Amino acid sequence: MSVITADHLWKTYGEKTVLRDVSFRVEAGETLCLMGPSGVGKTTLLRVLMGLETADRGTVAADCRFGAVFQEDRLLEGLDAAGNLRFVLGRGYDDGQARALLAELGLADTGKKAARDFSGGMRRRLALARALLAPSDALALDEPFTGLDSESRRQCLAALRDHAHGRTVLLVTHDAADASALGSRIVTLGEV
Repeated sequence: MSVITADHLWKTYGEKTVLRDVSFRVEAGETLCLMGPSGVGKTTLLRVLMGLETADRGTVAADCRFGAVFQEDRLLEGLDAAGNLRFVLGRGYDDGQARALLAELGLADTGKKAARDFSGGMRRRLALARALLAPSDALALDEPFTGLDSESRRQCLAALRDHAHGRTVLLVTHDAADASALGSRIVTLGEV
């Protein structure tokens, strides 16, 4: 389990400041929901915390491996659901565990259908399955429920509760109901 700390983070792109003096601490095993209007820097903050971008000022302490759902699904288009999971998990792939999670997420009947032929909601659910099964200490989830109908959203929230296994979770969402369903502490960017 991992504690994640952001201390006075600033990030600017050209003339636009997207992170302005952001500080918070997420305890090991805690779920933190990052909220705020579009363009306030939620995605940038996740990228800085995961080490994919560098803040202009401030420090991050996040000594952990992240599993992630990005805004883009980032699937291997020519592979089926199992193939996408197998690619990420390598030798750690457990067919029974993968099948069970795919069934929980309503993806049991996809067969050998390539990810490129999945609906948007199916793609989001597969991206979440990949993040949940990947070996990690923390999960960074950027709008993981976008485009899901209410039943799929319910399935994903339940799977996240059941499979986070004490990992620290950073969730970006515009929906306070998601934060509530996960018992999350909410940090609203712009009010940090």
